[in-house]
Amino acid sequence: MSPAQSGGHLAITKNKSVGKVLVLHAWWGLNKTIKNYCDQLAKEGFTVYAPDLYHGKLTVEIETAEIYSNELSLEQARSDLDNAIELLLDQTSHSDKGISVIGFSLGAFLALDLSNNRPEKISKVVVYYGTGPDDFTHARASYLGHFAEFDVFEPQTNVEELESALKKSNRPYAFYQYPDTSHWFCEPDRVDAYNAEAASLAWRRTLEFLRQP
Repeated sequence: MSPAQSGGHLAITKNKSVGKVLVLHAWWGLNKTIKNYCDQLAKEGFTVYAPDLYHGKLTVEIETAEIYSNELSLEQARSDLDNAIELLLDQTSHSDKGISVIGFSLGAFLALDLSNNRPEKISKVVVYYGTGPDDFTHARASYLGHFAEFDVFEPQTNVEELESALKKSNRPYAFYQYPDTSHWFCEPDRVDAYNAEAASLAWRRTLEFLRQP
């Protein structure tokens, strides 16, 4: 299945690939913000693919996004992500380092789940203001988390529970909280929440994490 057929967004570096990255969109759908994020990663040397988990549906309204996210079954998402992994692996012969996965909000939950569900494939996970499963016994990945100081969707208790689960499973992780930020602070199209300084710092930390051996 080609990226065009799947509706996803493939961004390929012009140079030798330094790694493979899946990017999982927030509950708005596969919008321009996520595509631009993929393109920026490709400029940094990564081969990147963002699957369209909504199969063409997009919104900017919270009420509609909530409906779309509730309609997305975990079974369907897992199937789509299996296909996305195979598509990404087909882009490069360098499969020994595993795949990094980055998830925004809804995509963060799915990224965390994927690290448990496909531990042999996923080596690194980056989550932006999202949490997930409470058991990482099967995971083999290392984790990086970016969280907002004031987040009505992901309160601090959720972050602490995720941290506890990773500790219990002996998974390496680093979490950062960004002062004076709220949910979606790294998404430029969310003008009510976007924080350029925090987004830039999270970007630099993400690149450093992805480039680690």
